[in-house]
Amino acid sequence: MSGKDENIEVEGVIAETLPGSRFRVKITTEGFEGHEVLCTMSGKMRMHYIRIVPGDRVKVSISPYNLDEGRITYRFR
Repeated sequence: MSGKDENIEVEGVIAETLPGSRFRVKITTEGFEGHEVLCTMSGKMRMHYIRIVPGDRVKVSISPYNLDEGRITYRFR
């Protein structure tokens, strides 16, 4: 199995910006509502200098083995 197939894709809103390019994201996807995840930005987002501020809608990839941490893979316009 590849790692990409196992991850859970959810949508959320940036609740707080933390030091070290980490973010607290409040999940809005049905079934996960209200859950907060500690996230970092994916490498492609860093490479293209995509900025994220509180209130932005984002797509988060979460491993099923650790539901408290995730990786931000997309920022919606």
